Amino acid sequence: MGLENRVVQLTTKDILEKEFKSGLRGYSPDEVDQFLDVIIKDYEAFEAEIQRLRQENQKLKQDMTQQPVESRRSSLAQGQTNYDILKRLSNLEKHVFGSRLND
Repeated sequence: MGLENRVVQLTTKDILEKEFKSGLRGYSPDEVDQFLDVIIKDYEAFEAEIQRLRQENQKLKQDMTQQPVESRRSSLAQGQTNYDILKRLSNLEKHVFGSRLND
């Protein structure tokens, strides 16, 4: 299941502001806060990476839609260049060999 189909349930603000009830033998609030700080930093890094990958994905999709048009233009230009070369070669042969080509 991809991330695009998954609903994100927590934001960095949700993590930061989460309050835990303390019990008789509860966890150290300082340790919990330190651990949540690490989670928040990782979460921000993941969000930034997801955003970067989405932008890269969008750019690649745009490149793919433009590529066939550019490829066709390139093929047409190459075909024209080949035609011009053959035409020049033919004229050069006529000039160098003259009437011997027709004999």
